Amino acid sequence: MTIARTICLGFIAVISVGTILLMMPFAVETGNWGSFITALFTSTSAVCVTGLIVVDTGTYFSFWGELIILCLIQIGGLGYMTTSTFLILLIGKKFDFRQKIAISESFDRPFLQGSRNLVISIFVTTFILEIIATIVLYSIFSQDYGWKQGLWLAIFHSVSAWNNAGFSLFPDSLIQYQSSIPINIVITTLIILGGIGYQVIIEVFLWFLDFFKQKVHPHYEFSLNFKVVTRTTLILLILGTVGFFITELHNNNTLAELPFKDKIITAWFQSVTTRTAGFNSIDIGAMTKAGLFITIGLMFIGASPSGTGGGIKTTTLSILYNSTKAVLRGQEQVVMHKREVPVSLILKAMAVVFGSGVTVVCITFFISLLHSDFEFQSIFFEVVSAFATVGLSTGITSSLSVLAKLAIVFTMYLGRVGVLLFMAAIVGDPQPSRIEYPEENLLVG
Repeated sequence: MTIARTICLGFIAVISVGTILLMMPFAVETGNWGSFITALFTSTSAVCVTGLIVVDTGTYFSFWGELIILCLIQIGGLGYMTTSTFLILLIGKKFDFRQKIAISESFDRPFLQGSRNLVISIFVTTFILEIIATIVLYSIFSQDYGWKQGLWLAIFHSVSAWNNAGFSLFPDSLIQYQSSIPINIVITTLIILGGIGYQVIIEVFLWFLDFFKQKVHPHYEFSLNFKVVTRTTLILLILGTVGFFITELHNNNTLAELPFKDKIITAWFQSVTTRTAGFNSIDIGAMTKAGLFITIGLMFIGASPSGTGGGIKTTTLSILYNSTKAVLRGQEQVVMHKREVPVSLILKAMAVVFGSGVTVVCITFFISLLHSDFEFQSIFFEVVSAFATVGLSTGITSSLSVLAKLAIVFTMYLGRVGVLLFMAAIVGDPQPSRIEYPEENLLVG
């Protein structure tokens, strides 16, 4: 069995187990057996760290149901292969070559050395940041809900934010805390760090270690991945904040009635959560069409490689941007930060965008056939949100038919494992061709 097939089947296995558990009477608040479609949809949304829901999580599920969802989010955010590998390490089994390849594939990591340390570093980083965030959130939630419920709310939202899942135990997500500076800072920080990728976090951590040991070289160089991810992320966050502020400034249902400080905070929060997380501090369905359009664009771009978010990734966007710039300048090489980008990487970026675009178009068309009564923009928004594993919705999720919900389930799954990985699981490992064909020009554009 190929590594790609192992990863894809692994996610299906976790989703299946989650579905069965969420159907159990102990997982449902009423104590009755839960709906299969509801359990399947919720399990997929949790494992794929999406956040789309067909029922209110905080009222439909019992504490045990919420705990199951939390575990599914953690497994989905870390990745099936990473979680299973860590369990292998815990019981002392040998970390074999096949396992190293699996980690390399699941994190799009071309080198294999130090994979064991990578997995351990990922878990340590995850739990340390989640614990710190839980402590801060607890200080706020405990004042409103008491120490017991406040602690659970803090744990749940900390894990959900770090894994960019967007699940909330509040019926209005985080709208009631849209003016809370601590909540906004903690949640957005977790979302950014979780979506920016473990490789970037580990590079910063290693730099700090060298800095405190006074081993930092004056000409210390971060990796190209670090430079591209951090720069693109920063640009998108700023543009998103400005975009939401401008488009929603005079909208009475979103920003217009808020004080200026809250306008800035809310615009920033939506810019952060739109690309990866799925929390919301305003009513998404009440946004302007321009605001929804910006949201769709940011959702499609998504997070960064090896992060917990979805989308085509920031590096893909940067590669295509620089490829276009190279063509306009008449250059035959694509250069980023004084490094030439391999042609194979450019082709992969093009394949990711093309495959993602085709998927979104096909699923949107299918659901549009089933629901001609829904606005096209709402359907398109829902599909992009599902594919990019964001979890934002204009409010149509629970009204979808069974077939449409199954289509969204497939979209969330495909968005989490990745289009290229899914295709590799179907057709098998690629077989490089040794045949060279003659070149011929073709009219383009």
